[in-house]
Formats: sequence, structure tokens, C-alpha cells
Amino acid sequence: MNESQPVTGPDAAAATLTKAVVRAAGLMGVSQQSLARIIGVSPATISRMFSGQYQLARERGKEWEIAVLFVRLFRSMDAIFGHADTARQWLNGANLALHGKPVELIQNTEGLVRVLHYLDAHRGRI
Repeated sequence: MNESQPVTGPDAAAATLTKAVVRAAGLMGVSQQSLARIIGVSPATISRMFSGQYQLARERGKEWEIAVLFVRLFRSMDAIFGHADTARQWLNGANLALHGKPVELIQNTEGLVRVLHYLDAHRGRI
């Protein structure tokens, strides 16, 4: 993935989603190890993704779907908290309504969806 040239064709969605996941993880302070657990791939795969040697693909359905949810999580947090440290603090802090730390809850699909629903409910109030 060369960042200086736009990607077109069938790989455009894969390149866009891959870059969005990497960027979102960086802005949220989610480690590569945690991202591997969230998306359900190996840490080596995430390392290759961060170095531009691996792209998500629709054909690998579950990883694609969870990556989309992860980016949606970032977008919701960004809408509520912005890029500030507030988002990272919220993600890493205890949340009484969710009964845990969001960063730990999003490590599995059920928790990721639960956190997304929580954020969507709060986003609707803004």
C-alpha cells in the first residue's frame, strides 16, 4: 500500500479499511496485541498490516466484519470525545453501565457490539 498513490479497483475497499483500522488503533491507543485479539487474527498478521504487507479482505468474512465494527467504534468515540486524550481515558477507564473497561470488553465480538450499542445510544443524545 503506497500512501502517495490512490488505490482504485477491487482493492480500494480493502486498502481503505486496512488503513482505517491501523489509524483508528493508533489514535485510540489500542496495542497491536489487543487489535489482534479484537479482529481475531494473529499478532504477526497485525504486524504485517501495520507495515503495509497485509490487507484485510472481504473473502475473510469474520475478520472483515469485525474490522468494520472496530472502525465504527472509533467513529462513534471520535464523534463523542474527539481525538483528545478523553477518548483514550474513556476506553481504558471503568464503566459502570458496561460493567467493565471498554478496552477489555471489545476484545471479543459480543463486548465490541455491546460497547458500540452503548456509544450509539449516547451519540444519539448529542
